[in-house]
Amino acid sequence: MNNNLENVTNKKDSKSNTWVIYTLVFLGSLDALYLTWTKVLSVDTLCLGTGKCDVVNASSYSTIAGVPIAALGLSMYLIIGGITLLERFVPHLREISRLAVFGISLFGFIYSMWLTYVEIIIIEEICIWCVGSAIIISAIFFTSILRLRYLG
Repeated sequence: MNNNLENVTNKKDSKSNTWVIYTLVFLGSLDALYLTWTKVLSVDTLCLGTGKCDVVNASSYSTIAGVPIAALGLSMYLIIGGITLLERFVPHLREISRLAVFGISLFGFIYSMWLTYVEIIIIEEICIWCVGSAIIISAIFFTSILRLRYLG
């Protein structure tokens, strides 16, 4: 009986963690879409009174081979969302999809920490939108660890 209770609790926790991922993907996508839009159209970024987003978004660190980092971040969020959604409709891919989300978010987490270092140490300016994205991908990463726990 105790084992059945654990299974029900694990399924409930796993489902709520999945919705956390969906919510974070939505927020991260909005953030990355806004930063991509400002970069591509050379529009001033609203920094909400914190830091100098335009300085960060105009730096040489804001693109890779001419592609805005924010666009790559948007792609990452959409891929994580797509994989998580796929898991819902193709249950036998649950294990591999959760591992994929873990791996992608791990990379995003490490890269975001690097970019935060670049902002603080090299550029010496902060972009609140970039920090927001770093927090969001960190939350996705830690949530993905919890979701791996419920594979069994």
